[in-house]
Amino acid sequence: MTAELGHHPELRHSRILGTGSFRPPRVVGNAEICEHIDSSEEWILARSGIRTRRFAAPDETLAVMASAAGAAALADAGLAPAEVDSVIVATMSHRLGTPSVAAEVASRLGIDSPGALDISAACSGFCYGTALAGDLVRAGSADHVLLIGAERMTDIVDPADRSAAFLFADGAGAVVVGPSATPGIGPVVWGSDGTQGDVIRMSHAGAPAGQEQSGAAPALRMQGPSVYRWAISEMGDIGRQAVKNAGLTMADIDVFVPHQANRRIVDALARSLDLREDAVVARDVTDSGNTSAASVPLALDRLRSEGSAGSGDLALLIGFGAGLAYAAQVVRLP
Repeated sequence: MTAELGHHPELRHSRILGTGSFRPPRVVGNAEICEHIDSSEEWILARSGIRTRRFAAPDETLAVMASAAGAAALADAGLAPAEVDSVIVATMSHRLGTPSVAAEVASRLGIDSPGALDISAACSGFCYGTALAGDLVRAGSADHVLLIGAERMTDIVDPADRSAAFLFADGAGAVVVGPSATPGIGPVVWGSDGTQGDVIRMSHAGAPAGQEQSGAAPALRMQGPSVYRWAISEMGDIGRQAVKNAGLTMADIDVFVPHQANRRIVDALARSLDLREDAVVARDVTDSGNTSAASVPLALDRLRSEGSAGSGDLALLIGFGAGLAYAAQVVRLP
């Protein structure tokens, strides 16, 4: 007779219980960006739809920003740190490598001995994390997961790079995922295309331990036109599949929160999805810039805090970026 591995808890549902965010106080306009690149304020606005973005101060580290966003999400969910079982941080700008940002965040927030890990899926990282957090709760591996997207893109972007310097910014957004009597996080549609890995990547690796860095430090490089074409040609289908897999139609979607890559991509995706006329579309990129893994939770929290998105609304989330990786799911808002 085959031995049982142990009692498996009956699968339950999961949902987002609260949201939070941290935006660095320093606001950087296009004029300041143009001090370092051969461009104009008008060109940046026309190309990206970005007017301002936030840059972190030296003491606003990844962990500091992530902790602030996480604390706000816990407060919104009405939970104490002691009630958190797992901490996940999605980031592509953690230069230290190890230990994880998640472990430091847990310590800063007074969360005792949680499972803690960072995930690297670039601008799709938060949506990847939403799938992981939801499944942890559904399987009974955790009761409450603190999921944070946090980035200091200014650490890895060359301010003199005309193709990228005007796009990226800093910040952190967070959600708490917990159990629910009804489904609150739909099935994820995710994937990657490593054959296009050169479209968004670091310029080169840093020097090995014991060797001095020769030349410029590693910096993010991006083929903007290729990313634009890929996003507007592929991500609409990914979004529609996520809605279908959730047993819904586009008419059911109240809120659309895509990765805030740039305003042109956001608008093109919104048009391609045939959303309801009254559906709310997140356009946080206009004054927050592209914050990679932080962009979806930052935009989501802003819509809730401003009252544009209400409790119980169904939101379609889509993340996409380096890898080329993507993920999408439908969630019910807290």
